[in-house]
Amino acid sequence: MEMAKLTKYLGIFLIVMGLLSYFGSGMVSFTAMIPAFFGIVFLAGGILAEKENLRKHVMHVVVLIAVLALIGTFRGLMSFFGYLGGAELERPLAVGMQALMAVLMIAYLFLAVRSFIAARRNPS
Repeated sequence: MEMAKLTKYLGIFLIVMGLLSYFGSGMVSFTAMIPAFFGIVFLAGGILAEKENLRKHVMHVVVLIAVLALIGTFRGLMSFFGYLGGAELERPLAVGMQALMAVLMIAYLFLAVRSFIAARRNPS
């Protein structure tokens, strides 16, 4: 699958994830919407990356944003591993969403790097 399309799908998924997280938490904390904000950026990036003349620059920016998202959610991933080891969680939904977003960012970054390497080897 091409990265622009994958980026759009990831954006849509993050938007849905943010909305579910916000409404699932009883709309107590607006921070539950953070995945949706990243999703909007990914969706916009995926749409812009469909334009050939913008693709390279937009995808590099989106990958940088994915790195920032991973940094921001990494603590949640570590807390989730702690939970699997028996630790108590103060906000299990928040930790679960952060862990899921971290895993999604890791997978996305892996695929993006593969795509960048392939594009470098086969310039068109």
